[in-house]
Amino acid sequence: MRIPALLVATTLVITTPAHATGGHEARFDRPHDGWAHSSVLRAGTPERVGLDPAPIDAALDRVEQYTRPDATGHPLFAGAVTLLAHEGTVVTHEPTGWAVRYGDGSAVELPEDQRVPMTRDTIFDLASISKLFTSIVVMRQHELGRFELDDPVAEHLPEFGVNGKSSITVEQLLTHTSGLVAWLPLWSRYPDVPSRVKAVMDTTPVNPPGTAYVYSDLNLITLGLLAQKWSGTPLDVLVREGITAPLGLKDTGYNPPASKLDRIAATEYQAGRGVVRGVVHDENAWSLGGVAGHAGMFSTARELAVLGQAILNGGSYGGRRILRPDTVELMLTDFNQAFPGNSHGLGFELDQRWYMGALTSPRAAGHTGFTGTTLVLDPLSRSIAILLTNRVHPSRDWGSINPARRAVANGLAQAMAVKPRHGTAHTPTAGGATLTTRALEQRPGQRKLVFDAFVDLDPGDSVVVEATDDGATWREVRVLTGYGQRRWQRVEVVTEAAVAFRWRYVQGTGYGGRGAYVDSVRITDRRGVLLDAEREPVGLHSEGWRVADR
Repeated sequence: MRIPALLVATTLVITTPAHATGGHEARFDRPHDGWAHSSVLRAGTPERVGLDPAPIDAALDRVEQYTRPDATGHPLFAGAVTLLAHEGTVVTHEPTGWAVRYGDGSAVELPEDQRVPMTRDTIFDLASISKLFTSIVVMRQHELGRFELDDPVAEHLPEFGVNGKSSITVEQLLTHTSGLVAWLPLWSRYPDVPSRVKAVMDTTPVNPPGTAYVYSDLNLITLGLLAQKWSGTPLDVLVREGITAPLGLKDTGYNPPASKLDRIAATEYQAGRGVVRGVVHDENAWSLGGVAGHAGMFSTARELAVLGQAILNGGSYGGRRILRPDTVELMLTDFNQAFPGNSHGLGFELDQRWYMGALTSPRAAGHTGFTGTTLVLDPLSRSIAILLTNRVHPSRDWGSINPARRAVANGLAQAMAVKPRHGTAHTPTAGGATLTTRALEQRPGQRKLVFDAFVDLDPGDSVVVEATDDGATWREVRVLTGYGQRRWQRVEVVTEAAVAFRWRYVQGTGYGGRGAYVDSVRITDRRGVLLDAEREPVGLHSEGWRVADR
């Protein structure tokens, strides 16, 4: 995924040089093994850690544009805070737009003197990112020997084991393979907390346990209750004592105090509640007192990044450990290989292109939240991408922010180099672009095409290697696909009597990856070298490819 040119097939174009200092350059094509070694996050610049600032700036511009009204008459979201970190350095931490922008459910903005601007320390309702805190609490209980992953939940919470749920395991709750329904209207259908909890305990699975992936809030509500049962301690106290206090997080927790209201981003306008601000947006979590396994956590971008860095560090931060490294490894292991497209560790989502963008790999971990929050962790590059928005302010019906999520992740991925092994790079401007060798000497026998390739393409995208025997009709001899490995590979193609080869970029309908690169093109037959593109750069003809240098 020798000619003084590296030939690139990608829609993520890098045309500016790296601005690394001290000879260091961040490399997308050199993935890390093991955990990061950063003790604490520090402030810095993209250049300081070898990142190209231009793609990051472009991503920030995209986020800012989404805060402006579009053809619908309203913005995609009222405001946002974007934080990107690489190798333990926060390279950007930028607010834009408004934490409070509307006074009701309409698109009519408040007068500017009544709005509240976003700031770096704006506190957001994290929504379903709360599930990660619950999962960490649960796995801390696992470290204490309170349960095994394959334990039936009913062994620990007997009231759960009714209506076909007796075989559901703790692991299945953590991986959303329990068979439970996605959601119940607890807040409106049941009159009080005990009856709402009982409704979760009494629910009947919609699928046999372990047979399907269904993302369900009920899984995490149940896990929160399990953690309390195992420890004898309420969930909010477990989060505080086991996560936020050790990590030094002052603005992260449930039910933020009124003294912090002026720093909290508003969420949706709801009938009977008005513009929700300072209390959890999720109606079910609200009806459970603001503390629930699936929602309820509030935090800032910086403090969420601290949690992310602790995970990248293998469970510790600043000398304080919240999880053992083997536990973190377990949480980032895909337990859902039987359900393609729904890769999931223990609490963490894995390998989700729709919001992880070009940072996606089988190791990429994170979560999103309904209120407009996003956390992406990339262990391979030791990077963190956070986009916190109040996209439901004032309405949940104003559209998906997934393009903004991908833009942020893509910006960080593009800021890291895929380093040309020799010279410059080429990238196509659109699908169908081709890079073709000159006509080869016509002589009988087999031809061997050898080149280096780096491939990080969205499923559906490919670089097709083709050969022609007559200069007019092309036949496929190899297809380059795949993503997430981030390593160069040597490619060899042997075919009969081809008079030319070409690389054709096929662009699918996906979200895009970091790119596909070819280098060191050489063609031989039994009599010797027919083309060495390093020595003969004019031996490659481009249609729709352009030069890039990283």
